[in-house]
Amino acid sequence: MVGAGLLALAACGVRNPPVAVAGPQSDVAALAGEWAGSYASPVTGRTGTIAFTLSTGGDSAFGAVTMIPSGLRQPLQPWRGQNTANGPLPGTELLTIRFVRVAAGRVSGALTAYADPETGAAAHTRFEGTLEGDTVSGTFTTRFERSSASGPTGTWQVVRRGGGS
Repeated sequence: MVGAGLLALAACGVRNPPVAVAGPQSDVAALAGEWAGSYASPVTGRTGTIAFTLSTGGDSAFGAVTMIPSGLRQPLQPWRGQNTANGPLPGTELLTIRFVRVAAGRVSGALTAYADPETGAAAHTRFEGTLEGDTVSGTFTTRFERSSASGPTGTWQVVRRGGGS
């Protein structure tokens, strides 16, 4: 997203750093599982897919994000301190979730910075949504580094694979 995505697929045995998850234990446990869905930004016209896996153990959670905007063949890449507008960096690396808060069915959080696919600038996305059974849906806002203007907004939705909490 110049938009954002929510959470994601911790695939291929990649172990990401722990994600800070704040909230009552029962609410945190309700987010455990594999999630898949999509996002859309009417501001940019961009749409894409997102995937999320959250596994909890003790007070730690692990998650990663795959965001693939429609029309691109590769997922968005983490920000590495340089402009990547001339093409993606070699290799595919999952984006990570910086933190998640969950309480009373409301979910909010942020992604680590990633490279905007059009400009290569660092993009920062915050998301919020509502958990209802095996579906989480909500909105996101993206802000670009070194810009005071508010960035693109949009909606996202993920559904738990296999159902059942």
